[in-house]
Amino acid sequence: MLPPLPRLPQALRFAQEGAYFVLHAPRQTGKTTTLAALAGALNATGEYAAVRFSCERASLLDDPADAEARILDAIRIEAENAELAPECLPPTPWSDASRGNRLFHGLRTWAEQCPRKLVLLIDEIDSLKGPVLVSALRLLRDGYTSANIRFPHSVVLCGMRNVRDYKAASGGDPTRLGTSSPFNISAGSLRIDDFSMSEIAELYGQHTDLTGQKFSDEAVERAYHASQGQPWLVNALARDIIEMMEVPADEEITDELMDRAVERLIAQRATHLDSLAARLHEPRVSRFIQPMITGGGVAGDATYDDDLSYVRDLGLVTRASPPLISNPIYQEVIGRVLSHSVQHQIDAEPKAFLLPDGRLDVPKIQRDFVAFWKANAEILDTDRTYHEAACHLVFQAFLQRVVNGGGLIDREYALGRRRLDLMIHKPYLADDGRRALQQSAFELKVRSEVTGDQIADGLEQLDGYLDRLGLDTGTLVVFDRRRNAPPVTERTSIGTAESPSGRVITLIRA
Repeated sequence: MLPPLPRLPQALRFAQEGAYFVLHAPRQTGKTTTLAALAGALNATGEYAAVRFSCERASLLDDPADAEARILDAIRIEAENAELAPECLPPTPWSDASRGNRLFHGLRTWAEQCPRKLVLLIDEIDSLKGPVLVSALRLLRDGYTSANIRFPHSVVLCGMRNVRDYKAASGGDPTRLGTSSPFNISAGSLRIDDFSMSEIAELYGQHTDLTGQKFSDEAVERAYHASQGQPWLVNALARDIIEMMEVPADEEITDELMDRAVERLIAQRATHLDSLAARLHEPRVSRFIQPMITGGGVAGDATYDDDLSYVRDLGLVTRASPPLISNPIYQEVIGRVLSHSVQHQIDAEPKAFLLPDGRLDVPKIQRDFVAFWKANAEILDTDRTYHEAACHLVFQAFLQRVVNGGGLIDREYALGRRRLDLMIHKPYLADDGRRALQQSAFELKVRSEVTGDQIADGLEQLDGYLDRLGLDTGTLVVFDRRRNAPPVTERTSIGTAESPSGRVITLIRA
């Protein structure tokens, strides 16, 4: 485990200065661990009484008065677990104030009685909904802005979302944060970052120190590339190799083992990945993910910035501009989840696409997809949530079905690229018996009334993709989405074209 506080040094300073601030990060990135470490560090000074508690037990309640009772219970339990000195514990009973006022008066009374500065670290604050969330934040604001009463010295609001998105969760307009809003008291918003490659090496190095089992440099690099440092993924990959594959402690963990762990993790779709996949059909999510798949753009409107903040806070996309899917594992999971229903309709035997040496028969993949598209396009190109990306998802489903765990599909998603680049990585044995890797590149584009014919642009863009990969050839697939396009059986064909640099490219018109 990496020490959490050095990764977030501002948090301790904010708490000591008496700030009310936000700590947020996607699920399973170390938020609760960081809060516990922060509480421990503050309590160790002898100056603060810091208590971390969760709002989850009040998450299903709609009545603020009922919720405050659950929250006060959670505070008392965690204060006792924190082993605070008796004089620092909450008052017993909390308060005889009327319903709806007990949380405010309870915290005020506790702060008045406690000989230390009181710090509340509120975990899962964004699990509260509607009026319950508004009420909780408003009472914190009232206490924060009141000069004549004692109230908690510092409050940390911790959850998956930034404070601006709390207003959307409560049913309000996140674009209007007026001066009387309960959402505008935070002194800052801190985000727990993903691991760097050196931090992954440090974390895996702890395992080496304890067991003697080494991770090769290439395995660490592969883990970083696949996860981009997402903490849960970094841990899950190592755990799969060590505990599930049961690789002996005297055997070095190589990049080949890490590749297997990546594929196994994607195929298993563990809880963390499933929780992200469940979000894909939310309108706020699909408005960004769909154009990433197609390479299109997102229309800017009043909710654009807040929706973008939301998918970033979920951890689905990067904080870069333009946004990208956060890591290759998420890219693969998104592609598989959205194309899953189509895969069951593809009657293709993966072994039929293998050559004797274990490579994929790419020409057969191309021919069989053309036949499949002619027979099924009008039925499959009807996805409702991701209608604009339906043809892209069908092609990915076909590739996934024929690759079927024997290789990896690398998907390059990005807004505004006007294309989707795909790469199949397929291990095989070379003539000398050594492990080798087959790489096959595909580029997908869409012809519409707006874009016009895409072949010339596609060949030029594919040239750049192949240059970057060091490959001699590739496949360009152009889907015709015009309303007056010829019937699919007439317009779908396979042939060749020459790229601007002179490469012979397989051209599929669909």
